[in-house]
Amino acid sequence: MFDPEHVGYMLQATLSDVIRNRGITDFQQLAAWRTLVPQVALSVVDATASELVIVQSVMVEEYWHELRRGMLAVGLPVLHVVLEADEDTLRHRIETDELEPGARQWRLDHLAEFSDARSWMVASADLVLDSTNLSVAEAAEALAAFLAPTA
Repeated sequence: MFDPEHVGYMLQATLSDVIRNRGITDFQQLAAWRTLVPQVALSVVDATASELVIVQSVMVEEYWHELRRGMLAVGLPVLHVVLEADEDTLRHRIETDELEPGARQWRLDHLAEFSDARSWMVASADLVLDSTNLSVAEAAEALAAFLAPTA
């Protein structure tokens, strides 16, 4: 598992003055984040000799395409999976997740933005998985079935 937010946290700490002076509200707005994520992902793959699952909501289409191009440019294959759930289920999951309160509120505050981005996310996805009625284990099993080689 690789969480690109950690790259964002590093940049927030390092570039706090730049972020404040430019009115940046999300580390994804930093070109450095979009450049570094594929490089860090490649370093993790090289260090672990394993494939990665990268969990990240990218709600700006241009940023997603930039990240995808970056991953492909460094030789990392990309399988774009969109996990869907109806808004009530998504809200419930966010509210009951063991997140720090700030992360919970950020996610709740961005539900409308996520909903607005849904059409391009679904259109660009390799797999759209409706997880509304699935447990985490069932969603993982459905993804594994999709990835399993066919006989």
